[in-house]
Amino acid sequence: MGAGHAAPSPLRRGALPLVLAAAAAGAATLLVVRSPYAPLSYGFCPSVLFLGVSCPGCGGLRATHSLLTGDLVAAWQANPLWTVAAPLLVVAWGMWAVRRVRGGPPLSAPTWLPWSVLVAVVGFAVLRNVPALVPYLGPAPLP
Repeated sequence: MGAGHAAPSPLRRGALPLVLAAAAAGAATLLVVRSPYAPLSYGFCPSVLFLGVSCPGCGGLRATHSLLTGDLVAAWQANPLWTVAAPLLVVAWGMWAVRRVRGGPPLSAPTWLPWSVLVAVVGFAVLRNVPALVPYLGPAPLP
């Protein structure tokens, strides 16, 4: 900081993480109150409609709803990748928020992480559409 400039307060440094947390809490509340298990409750997946295949995100809203309501089995059946990724993202957000508030250096991901995520997402997209694996990886059909 230059001379005469005060360091930002913890509240100011934590504003962005708090805004993101508030938006996520609003979306989570909506998902708990309005279940995505009703057909077309949140629209449709263009991948399924136009291509006839499940994308890596298919079932993600249902998985999130199930995670938020404590039903891990239903979350896994809706989207196993998201069931694993969502808690990891919450932990990453927490680490980022704490660093921001404390004024620490920003988090930096290892160079291999984006490539690993890409391989996992593309691999999951392919495998969840293999007919023999659909019961395990596909989004579970709506009840």
